[in-house]
Amino acid sequence: MTETFRLTLAQLNPTVGDIPGNADRARAAWAQARDAGADMIMFTESFLIGYQPQDLVMRPAFWAEAMEVCEALAADCADGPAIGMGCPFHDGRDLYNAYWILEGGRVRGHILKQMLPNETVFDEKRLFAHAPPQEPVKVGPLMLGIPVCEDAWWPEAVCEDLARKGAEVLAVPNGSPYYRGKVETRHGVMRARVEETGLPLIYLNMVGGQDDQVFDGASFGLDTQGELAFQFPEFDEVIRHIDLQKGDDGWTIVPGDVVPARPAYEADYRVMVQSLRDYMGKTGFRKVLLGLSGGIDSAIVATIAADALGPENVRCVMLPSEYTSQGSLDDAKAVAENLGCHYDFVPITGPRDAVTETLAPLFEGYAPDLTEENIQSRLRGLLLMAMSNKFGEMLLTTGNKSEVAVGYATIYGDMAGGYNPIKDLYKMRVFETCRWRNANHRDWMMGPPGEVIPTSIIDKPPSAELREDQQDSDSLPPYEILDGILEGLVDKEHSVAELVAQGYDRETVKKVEHLIFISEYKRFQAAPGARLTMRSFWLDRRYPIVNRWRDKT
Repeated sequence: MTETFRLTLAQLNPTVGDIPGNADRARAAWAQARDAGADMIMFTESFLIGYQPQDLVMRPAFWAEAMEVCEALAADCADGPAIGMGCPFHDGRDLYNAYWILEGGRVRGHILKQMLPNETVFDEKRLFAHAPPQEPVKVGPLMLGIPVCEDAWWPEAVCEDLARKGAEVLAVPNGSPYYRGKVETRHGVMRARVEETGLPLIYLNMVGGQDDQVFDGASFGLDTQGELAFQFPEFDEVIRHIDLQKGDDGWTIVPGDVVPARPAYEADYRVMVQSLRDYMGKTGFRKVLLGLSGGIDSAIVATIAADALGPENVRCVMLPSEYTSQGSLDDAKAVAENLGCHYDFVPITGPRDAVTETLAPLFEGYAPDLTEENIQSRLRGLLLMAMSNKFGEMLLTTGNKSEVAVGYATIYGDMAGGYNPIKDLYKMRVFETCRWRNANHRDWMMGPPGEVIPTSIIDKPPSAELREDQQDSDSLPPYEILDGILEGLVDKEHSVAELVAQGYDRETVKKVEHLIFISEYKRFQAAPGARLTMRSFWLDRRYPIVNRWRDKT
């Protein structure tokens, strides 16, 4: 008789710090696995505490509670499938990123993570001890090798060691956050592990937003030839039962549905929606507001907010001055009406005149300059924050990555707010994202379908409208040039010489480099936002505020 093994995979969305809530979700998923006749249910890396916990996990009271709850979970789930649970483990001396095996009402053992990532958004060497080589674990008829996340990303290391020790299948619990193209990257790395070991591999990833990061799921299985045996949807919570069979050549995964990965623009947009939705839900906010200027950045942020939270939970506020064009007034109102959001009209002329009059004696003899422009932006921030406090609605900021990079924003003005969905989206991609959203609608979007962003917004030259006839190109290179330089300097760490060799003007590159460096202090005070690339502005890129160095190549 053919030996079989049913493995339930829980691709779920935990909340950092909600240990009891995550445990309750685990119990409910375990009950589904039990009812489906599963031999084991696997949860993702650090599921019980949420991921990433950062320095929170080093608090003794925190990891002690997590361990206590995990032991209670084992006792509660005695009569049914074994459980693989991500939870920290302290051995009396060191703290480990661990994967607990629970079966028969007790803790059978702990698999300790060996390879600790210390790059991009990860600082695990700061948090956890490095573990020695681990052993496979036998669950029912199956000898299971469990490399924890990063353990499977290293060639000729943990996975090969587990195979030598008798592992028959590799099952990898992960907390792997999204960046553009990440699904294909994972496939390539895991195929290399299959080729090295000759074993089928199951890759389980979590979903959901945590601060700036979104975990995109897309859990999958590879057969011994490296071909996809199944793939779960990206971003969606899924509990599914995977069957394995043992034949003459060992264990194989019974093929299932392969859900294809989303195209880049759709995946990016889903990340921006999901990050805002989870940031709001996990912090307790229900409603947002934003300044709707009639420009493209605030238009796409309003659309993301409507898709994430529902139009009824989004307040759009137009705060015009005498420099606000009639086109912007019309466009802003059209966006709010198209989306079905609440729309407020709050002119800043009166408050601006009051500030001007108050400062007139001090500013006598000084010509108008950037100061007067920034007063307008800061008054808008003041009024929006007042509404945020009064109505209990979180203020969204709307600066794109191009502006964040070069500091084209007013600190304590349009930078005021709690979250920025487009923080990692360059300006040229903002244009394309608007076009994509106008042409596409998905069932996870809570906003209406159709052309919600008027083409007049997409087609007009960008402007802050803080002075007469102002355009962004007065202060910055054209965005198609600026974004190319920024991708080189920020995303790829290219030198000035490399960019000049690519055809960019040296003086322009040096100007952009200077703006990036002198704007570091603004980014330290900027709202968090959705991470879309491997070089987003926060944990991915850590530069000093005080810095006199400039590239002389």
